[in-house]
Amino acid sequence: MPYYYRLGEIPPKRHIQFENPQGGLYREELVSSRGFSGIYSNLYHIHQPTEIKKVLAPEPYSFEIAEEYGLKQTHLNTSKVQTTGKDYLDARLPLLANQDVVMSLCIPEERSMDYFFKNADGDEMLFVHDGAGVLISQFGRLPFKKGDYIVIPRTTIYKMEFEEGPIRLLVVDSKAPIETVSRYRNEMGQLLEHSPYCERDIHPPQALEIEDKQGKDVLIKVKKQGFLHQFEYGFSPLDVVGWDGCLYPYTLSIYDFEPITGRIHQPPPVHQTFQAQNAFVICSFVPRLFDYHPKAIPAPYNHSNIDSDEVLYYVEGNFMSRKGIDRGSFTLHPGGLPHGPHPGTVEASIGAKETEEYAVMLDTFRPLFVTKEGLQFVDENYPYSWLT
Repeated sequence: MPYYYRLGEIPPKRHIQFENPQGGLYREELVSSRGFSGIYSNLYHIHQPTEIKKVLAPEPYSFEIAEEYGLKQTHLNTSKVQTTGKDYLDARLPLLANQDVVMSLCIPEERSMDYFFKNADGDEMLFVHDGAGVLISQFGRLPFKKGDYIVIPRTTIYKMEFEEGPIRLLVVDSKAPIETVSRYRNEMGQLLEHSPYCERDIHPPQALEIEDKQGKDVLIKVKKQGFLHQFEYGFSPLDVVGWDGCLYPYTLSIYDFEPITGRIHQPPPVHQTFQAQNAFVICSFVPRLFDYHPKAIPAPYNHSNIDSDEVLYYVEGNFMSRKGIDRGSFTLHPGGLPHGPHPGTVEASIGAKETEEYAVMLDTFRPLFVTKEGLQFVDENYPYSWLT
């Protein structure tokens, strides 16, 4: 879990009067997870956050699974995709999904949003493959840059402002909360000494952006159950004068992940970065020294994952166990079929001392499916790429 944090002005105790110098009281809002038994934060608004001005018609916002795709090793060659849509929401292109998680590619044309967005279905994790900018929410301004994971708790009201230059995001939309890894934490929630990252690497919002404007309609789009539900307010959701707690968006850079190495090849769990309970794990493959046993084989061994599906998103470098996979592409190795290094890569890896590769891996505990939108990127020859 993120550590306790506070920004702005808050009263000395929860649930007591907090007077607005302009008159009246600030309005307290508890944002909590798992009812009242999970992490939470208390926010203090200038306006009543329940004061909706107008309810607009919902818009469909969903995707379809390619039901007849079948069981096969899959390469989605998305490396040459230049844009996936107009703005941040329109540009989310769902490629792989199950009942727990959706993985999308997002390459928007527009750099800003004239509305706010709230995901009421689940948590989000954005991996910033290219670009930089700032996420603006009721929790404040959260700058991000290339290589950052951005973890956004469900119901966070936010908008994205991108800087000039190419923008490329991997979007993970999760029904379960996205958390730091349980085995990296002590009983008090502090990250342990053997964790590959620590609290210094977790970056919360830096400053509040307070907007006390009335009279101008503000649109908030809320994603839930296959629709974008639209609401107009007479004031900005950025009317928070202060907050504190352990629930807030934050960034963690893949460049700050410290790899764990050994004498022989280490299994993927040593690269784990996040978890979503009973749904999936996210791992970071980063530059590291290879195994140092005199007979070590740096390339991974063949693996039959009998109870999970494995997705790799290729970020940078030459991924030494794969051939014909470019930057920005996906591979899906489903449970039920063995997967392993391509022919010749095992022998080529012997004697290698280090790797400069970057990749993001997502392993699900229920089968993943290619979406109909993803079919256009399928490399039909990939299932045969292990033939010698």
